[in-house]
Amino acid sequence: MRHAFGLSLIALAFVAPPTRAADAPPRFWNLTAHTIIDFRLAPSGTSDFGINQCVNDKDGAVDNDERLRLTGVAAGVYDARIVDKSGRVCHARKLSVAPGQIFSLEERDLVDCDK
Repeated sequence: MRHAFGLSLIALAFVAPPTRAADAPPRFWNLTAHTIIDFRLAPSGTSDFGINQCVNDKDGAVDNDERLRLTGVAAGVYDARIVDKSGRVCHARKLSVAPGQIFSLEERDLVDCDK
């Protein structure tokens, strides 16, 4: 009986599809000094910014050192537009985004900031 159960587990391991990074959504890691309340991506070099990805967070904001699951974002190179809690608006350029991968932004990555 134990032998049959063990063989069943081994067979299941070969039949069950593994979780692959390519199936997981990309994630953004906020390493800036501020809480971000609006995070949008556009194909690099354009101003076609998509939805506010902060809606994917339970409190609608991405705190410092918090990660955010992105939705509806295909693999590619993007520019970001962020708004932090103080109202400061900044951009980041040429971010590489891939399924299952985490990319981060630090203060030094932010450009064209205004308030």
